[in-house]
Amino acid sequence: MLRAKLSVVAVQLLGMLLLLQGCSSTPTDATTAWSPNKLYAEAKSEMDNGAWDKAIPLLEKLEGRAAGTPLAQQAQLDRAYAHYKGNEQAQSIATLERFIKRHPASPAMDYALYLKGIVNFNDNLGMFSFLSRQDLSERDQKAAKDSFEALRELTARFPASRYTPDARLRMSYIVNSLAQYEVHVARYYLSRGAYVAAANRAQSALTDFHDVPALEEALFILVRAYDAMGLKQLRDDARRVLEKSYPKSEYLTRGDKQANNPWWKLW
Repeated sequence: MLRAKLSVVAVQLLGMLLLLQGCSSTPTDATTAWSPNKLYAEAKSEMDNGAWDKAIPLLEKLEGRAAGTPLAQQAQLDRAYAHYKGNEQAQSIATLERFIKRHPASPAMDYALYLKGIVNFNDNLGMFSFLSRQDLSERDQKAAKDSFEALRELTARFPASRYTPDARLRMSYIVNSLAQYEVHVARYYLSRGAYVAAANRAQSALTDFHDVPALEEALFILVRAYDAMGLKQLRDDARRVLEKSYPKSEYLTRGDKQANNPWWKLW
């Protein structure tokens, strides 16, 4: 009986020892005693080295420990940038939107809007997959439009910001790319004999955009689509507009061959 009790006690002691050993192996937070300034310095060092995955948790801790201070705001912006550089666009945008909502009077608001525009701008570069002849008719242009809106707000609210000149250039590029997208889809429909759809998309580009290179091809597609549908009057009207607007247009002499040289290849 005594031996049985001793065995039970031994098992219990062994269990306690194993539990204590497991607790002792639990990793400790080495940053517990760090000041906010040290946390920020370490996070910046990781960012400088391109170690975005290491910088992000440090910046998250800094946001909590320095809450309510300009340093916490800086940490939030740096975290958004780190997510962006680490190819985590969704997390970057979410972080920036929280910042914009919580700190509407922040002196760094122009940078927050600019970074939001940049993140969406680069995410939207996927729209140029038509370089590989991918059909774009199913692609979403939300990123381009979101980028444009963020940059437009920046230029409207902060015309003297150092980020505004670049924002304006990117806005022009986005408008050109959106117009080119519409024309590419119209060309896609034209190549498949969907002439009504081709004419509608080309007309949409002509209505929604002004003074962009893609409109020259949009007019040419209208001429081709109307001709294929036997709408001679509309065809001739579209051709007259093409001739008047672009008297030296190579579409008038080379036709479809010119479609292989879109505006963005000039950049």
